[in-house]
Order: sequence, then structure tokens, then C-alpha cells
Amino acid sequence: MKDKRSKPNEISLILEDVAATEKLGAVLADVLQNGVLVFLEGDLGAGKTSLVRGVLRALGHQGAVKSPTYSLLEEYSLAGKEIIHFDLYRLTDPEELDLIGIRDYFNGKACCFIEWPQRGQDSLPQEDLEIQISLDGSGRLARISAHSESGMKLLKSIQTELCQES
Repeated sequence: MKDKRSKPNEISLILEDVAATEKLGAVLADVLQNGVLVFLEGDLGAGKTSLVRGVLRALGHQGAVKSPTYSLLEEYSLAGKEIIHFDLYRLTDPEELDLIGIRDYFNGKACCFIEWPQRGQDSLPQEDLEIQISLDGSGRLARISAHSESGMKLLKSIQTELCQES
């Protein structure tokens, strides 16, 4: 992973392959705080689920990790953390989120990762971190932005972890 450019509330990283995307997920797992909300944005196949896979594997998950496109969400309880992975790609109306009781998951305890958050429109609270993943040559570009005080703490912790690895 190479740092491309930075702003005070944002870092950009070049991820050379899927392994680098999963490694970024592992770094995120190391600094993850209970109750954090992470929006994952990017085209189909950009690496959103690979990032979540990296988080889950770093926390000890041994099984397969697939995008919850059809179920809308997958729940994991690992290393004392509750991880909820949402995929809103198939959502046709944000009101559908009320049917799955989405607000109950934003309880200050669960760490929630939401793919395709724009489909949830105003039904979602403000994210702590936004991670945008896009194609960049043969790799990916990940832009991580903080949108809250918790998000800023996470962003600084991610930067510290990445500096220690280099």
C-alpha cells in the first residue's frame, strides 16, 4: 500500500491487488472501535467486500465472506466485536430498511459496514468513515475520509498503523 496524497481528514492509498485490499481491512480491524459506521463506495467488483473480508479474517473469521447482496446483511461476532455487513445494492426503496430494523443495528456497540450507502439515502445516520474504492490501473485506489470525531480518531490510528508497517 502506498500513500498517494493526503488532506487533514482524508488519506488515499494505492492498493496493488486483492491481498493489499484485505491487508487494509486488517489494519482497520486493528483500530476498530465499537459503534463505528463505515460507508463503502465503489463500482461492482471494486473491492468493497474484499475489504470487509480483511476485517473479518483479522478478527478471526475462518469461513467464507460473501457480499450480502440478497440477504441485505450478514452478522458476525468476533474477538468481542459485533460486525454487521450490509449490502444495499438491491434496495429499491430506502423504506425497505425499516423492514429489517436497520436502526436497531446503530446501537453504539455494533461496527457496521455498508456497501452502496447511497441507496439508503436519508435512512442512514452520518458515517464515521467513508471508504471509496476505485480502479486505478491494474490496482485500486482507496480514499478514506473521516466524517466525525470517532472517524478522525480511526483515521489517525490507520495512518499510525500504516506508518509502522512501512
